[in-house]
Amino acid sequence: MAAASLATALLGTAAAVLPAVPAHAAGPGQLIYVANLSDNSVSAVDSATGATVATIPAGTGPADVALTPDGSQAWVTDYGGNSVSVLDTATNTLAATVTVGQSPQSVVVSPDGARVYVAHTGSPGGVEVIDTSSLTVTATLPTGGYPAAIALSPDGGRLYIGDFFADAVSVVDTATLATTATVPAASPSGIAVSPDGTRVYVARYNNSSVLVIDAATNTVTATVTVGSQPQGIAVTPDGGSVYVGNWTGSAVSVIDAVTNTVTATVPVGGGPRAVLADPDGTRVYVANAFSGTMSVIDTATRTVTATVPTGARPYGLAMGKAVLPAVTGLAPDHGPTTGATTVTLTGTHLTGTTAVTFDGTPATGVTVVNDSTVTATAPAHAAGTVGVALTSKGRTVPAGSYTYRVPAPAVTGLAPATGPAAGGTAVTITGSHLTGTTAVAFGTAPALSFTVVDDSTLTATAPAAPAAGPVDVTVTTPGGTSTATAADRYTYTKDATKLTANPLLLSIAPGQLNVNLDLSATLTDTTTGRPVPGATITFTVGTTPVCTATTNASGVATCTGPCPVVTVLLNLGYTATYAGDPAHQGATATAGLVRIG
Repeated sequence: MAAASLATALLGTAAAVLPAVPAHAAGPGQLIYVANLSDNSVSAVDSATGATVATIPAGTGPADVALTPDGSQAWVTDYGGNSVSVLDTATNTLAATVTVGQSPQSVVVSPDGARVYVAHTGSPGGVEVIDTSSLTVTATLPTGGYPAAIALSPDGGRLYIGDFFADAVSVVDTATLATTATVPAASPSGIAVSPDGTRVYVARYNNSSVLVIDAATNTVTATVTVGSQPQGIAVTPDGGSVYVGNWTGSAVSVIDAVTNTVTATVPVGGGPRAVLADPDGTRVYVANAFSGTMSVIDTATRTVTATVPTGARPYGLAMGKAVLPAVTGLAPDHGPTTGATTVTLTGTHLTGTTAVTFDGTPATGVTVVNDSTVTATAPAHAAGTVGVALTSKGRTVPAGSYTYRVPAPAVTGLAPATGPAAGGTAVTITGSHLTGTTAVAFGTAPALSFTVVDDSTLTATAPAAPAAGPVDVTVTTPGGTSTATAADRYTYTKDATKLTANPLLLSIAPGQLNVNLDLSATLTDTTTGRPVPGATITFTVGTTPVCTATTNASGVATCTGPCPVVTVLLNLGYTATYAGDPAHQGATATAGLVRIG
């Protein structure tokens, strides 16, 4: 088709437009700007929902649109107005208008946002260079012919101009604005550069093909046959695929960038004019000029997953750089190996989160609270520190570290819950997370022994206690020590004791007033059957104290003390008394005083 035919296609009659979707708030970085040639407007479409969030008046015949790197401005070529409209994306209003040459069509913005390049196709054709700070044209590159398409290298150092009349692509050094090479290319109608800048793809309108140009040598390395009258062209962010809109074929050809072969043909709406690859790599958008729609292609399945209504005759597409989610906080940052801990992730641009993983294992209950907060339930995992990742809008980013800990044990019951202070009682301890127990304590005293039966049961032998009374039984594992509760209370009781005293034979001389008594008693712990050493025993005759002694290792207390003969004769016996101590009950014993002379 001649250039005149291409211009006719540009300004031809639009097909019917589908009803608009109700307005909807867009998430950050999700807006697609659609230049509607026959509506004199630009639609801002939420890429997640397909809803039009704003319709912005532009100049006459908006043919293409490009965003500044920060997304604050949309530059729109007004094909019928010989100007460029500068839209403020924060307010969705027309901020400025810059006059350019006749019939401007393609527009690109430099990576630093300092320059805008506009190709005007009216005779004679040329490319304006606009300073974005002053909104003035600082230079015009004469091209002659019909510059139907332009594209920049990723670093902004080279400008590629496709001249439809001249059947060539010019390579311009943007620093000097000098043409450094010219590559033959019949009827160039669309240009795209690979993300690494090594390859340039040129859609050839009248030849139903795409040229592949080596950017280092400016030579054609391959020619790929595609559909009828290709125009719009885009390379996926990974550089692996090239999507080409076939104007009269109502389809998009997908080229494998490694083999330079068409691997798929995706049916879309009528007149696919502009093609845009989502920066997240998951979708490709196609403006269907005849249908008044935008097709959304899933790059994984290479199928159309949605058809979005636009304005009349959509011709240009632009989308801001992907705003990656960022996680700045994770709380709590630790939890039990059993999982089930609710973790709150905080950060920015979290709307659209679809997954949270812990060491690759998906969390459950992922909930987007708002754009800065997401909650998720940690899965079970072995003990240790793992990485957490969050996926939003097709991008997965690190979300910090989470430490799995063996759960602390818990004691929920004791049987029996009482025992003598002497210890030795076998106690069954029930609870949870008891596997791996390394210590059991009754108060501060370690158990004499313990055996783990299973995760909820262990047995332990109570140690001796210095005093009767309640103590907490605690269990220690690598996960920590159980928290004291009423359920782990063990009560020591005092041991029963027995005193044994033996009769004492004695002789009393006539007229003797006092007599020395050699007294003894044996104290035994009847709970254990063992002697009680170190106990104080008091000996009395009637109410008269005689002496006090401390039991030895055999539990025997002996002492000698004087006692009036009258007291002896009146009582004819003595009493040994043990008052008890914190661990033992008291005891008494009596024995006779037998006079033998």
